[in-house]
Amino acid sequence: MNLDQFIENFADLFDETDPDTIQASTRFKELEEWSSLLALSVIAMIDEEYDVEFRGDDIRGSNTVEDLYKIVETRVEELD
Repeated sequence: MNLDQFIENFADLFDETDPDTIQASTRFKELEEWSSLLALSVIAMIDEEYDVEFRGDDIRGSNTVEDLYKIVETRVEELD
């Protein structure tokens, strides 16, 4: 698991946002396309790709894409 792959997976969830504009420091809640439906898509993507339980509280407590990644990374390490 690496940050670049996580960003790519995250960016793939967006239909109208240019994937090249999404970086580790992107404040994802400020993206015009961000919605509660996309939040659910992020949770589903993390479950599918990383086999990690992720909750709405995790999203609410995060500001950047890297914040999300760090939570997932910590939980993946706990599983190992």
